[in-house]
Amino acid sequence: MSDYIEKVVNLMDPEGDILLDGSRAGAEAAIRSGDASKVAKIRGQFAILQQQGKSVLMARSIGRPMRFFLAKRSEGPCLIVAERIDEIHEQLRREGLADQFHPSYTRMVPAHHLMRLELVGCPDPNPQLHRFFNPKRNVLPSEVEVIGHRYISALVDACDEWLDSLEPRAPIGVLFSGGIDSGAVLCALLHGLQKRGETPQRLKAFTLRVHPDAASLGSTLGAGANGAGASAANSTIAGGDDADQANRFLEAIGQAMLLEVINADPAALDWRATVRVLEDYKPLDIESGTMARLLCQGIRQRYPDFRYVVDGDGGDENLKDYPIEDNPELTIRSVLNNQMLYQEGWGVDAVKHSLVYSGGQSRGHIRTSAPARSAGLVGFSPFALPEVIEVAEGIPFIEMCGWDHQRLYDLKGRVVHAGVKSVTGIDMPIFPKRRFQHGVAERRITQSLFPSDPLVYRRAFDEMFTSEKLSAERAPREPATSSDAATA
Repeated sequence: MSDYIEKVVNLMDPEGDILLDGSRAGAEAAIRSGDASKVAKIRGQFAILQQQGKSVLMARSIGRPMRFFLAKRSEGPCLIVAERIDEIHEQLRREGLADQFHPSYTRMVPAHHLMRLELVGCPDPNPQLHRFFNPKRNVLPSEVEVIGHRYISALVDACDEWLDSLEPRAPIGVLFSGGIDSGAVLCALLHGLQKRGETPQRLKAFTLRVHPDAASLGSTLGAGANGAGASAANSTIAGGDDADQANRFLEAIGQAMLLEVINADPAALDWRATVRVLEDYKPLDIESGTMARLLCQGIRQRYPDFRYVVDGDGGDENLKDYPIEDNPELTIRSVLNNQMLYQEGWGVDAVKHSLVYSGGQSRGHIRTSAPARSAGLVGFSPFALPEVIEVAEGIPFIEMCGWDHQRLYDLKGRVVHAGVKSVTGIDMPIFPKRRFQHGVAERRITQSLFPSDPLVYRRAFDEMFTSEKLSAERAPREPATSSDAATA
């Protein structure tokens, strides 16, 4: 065993981390310590690997995926760590180890856990997992105003620290529908800019509209391009309701000039490309991710130098605002009785936990992060940060809602409205919930372009890694640019 020489190839780009306080060196030291309580003090979106001899320690937040693959070599194990499955496969090809690859052999580091992997040869021991984020449940009073103030205060603080981390006056895009979560994020950023004495025009509220007449509306995708931003004046043209809702929201808070509608022709919808970008096959995530890709591509085409975008992903999970009736695996009792069910799925010790994908938003967040990354944008999701989730987990949902579905769904709007009003002074409008993909295009369009059979998505995913495709991809390419760390 002592003769084995392990190799670690870390393809995670440090620039993908958003550390809200403390230094990079401090975050790395916390993970290197192996002490989960120290890792819990890292704030922001991150996925960090540290090696201590034959021990590899990895930890991530929800906002950034982190995958690994352990390959066999005669001289010892080779661990490859990356954001994406295709990055792992490409590195295996470079190492001459591609014949060992299959996507089901890749593993995802579960969010909110410190993972320790020992590179000691064959057989490989299972990784050890230590939870570093374990919020207490049902600790807040059952008062909407108190909960709202705590919840939005945590959101505002996170957005403030994120603003501090950016280049001064760098433009910021909000992926905006006028719904509760993107609306709260926009209000938090407006509040932060106001405190700094900066103009609200630093923000752009980007809204997607998919419509057959996109060219006449000033489309950026699928039917021509129009250069500068489409105006709010044409936002009421049918094509889904988000553009109209976004306009109404911004008019209500006196910020209508922030709206930028990205118009796209339905022909630009390509769910197969989304399967490749997300490297997943869950139908609702593919539908949402397809729209996110269009929106991010439209931002990139309209503003070639644009960099920073922020979204409301995680707000539904925090306040448990998903239609339970749509998922046969869930009941209101399972949703309200299980810690962070929507954020983490059934948990790392459950039979249903996926080693390849993790669970809950820990898996599904890629519907937002991957499209932004593919368009060269740096995304930030403040609702997915532990300090914001912690407040939400403290809400006594059962006491406030009983086992009533509608009371549960109504609670989110009441909490967020009260909190935004209390913390920022903005009286934000509250509109009924709808999924992203249902708000940007008419149902007849999405129904005609997205398959109804979930197996179709799974087949498309499997086709990405067929033997023919992998053989074609094994043609000589440029050498890897990432540095390899090898330790005897």
